[in-house]
Amino acid sequence: MKHLFPVRVYYEDTDMGGVVYHANYLKFIERARSDWVRKLGNDQNVMREAGIVWVVRRIEADYLAAARFEDELVVETEMTSISGARLTMSQLVKRGEAEVFRAEVTAVCMNKQGRPVRLPAEIRALM
Repeated sequence: MKHLFPVRVYYEDTDMGGVVYHANYLKFIERARSDWVRKLGNDQNVMREAGIVWVVRRIEADYLAAARFEDELVVETEMTSISGARLTMSQLVKRGEAEVFRAEVTAVCMNKQGRPVRLPAEIRALM
């Protein structure tokens, strides 16, 4: 199941040349992941209260084209794999049909001590 998340590029997202600053793509895809898990029914506040949080372990990113001030982008998020404590997602930022940015993101569940824990069964069932 592919999740779509719209993003408009604001002036604050750009560098001196009017191009989206490279680190802001990470913010765009983070917002899209948060929206995706919320829409799946995963309440991250409830998880945190239970002592479990999502942590990004790895991101592999490719910058494919420049996005600019006032562009309307869409972040496509799709789960590619899930295991005991790990979730991998493919995220693609597009302007129309043009691919602007692509990332493979691996997230894990961690406890309060900073150790990986298995994804709770109810969360696995949502995905």
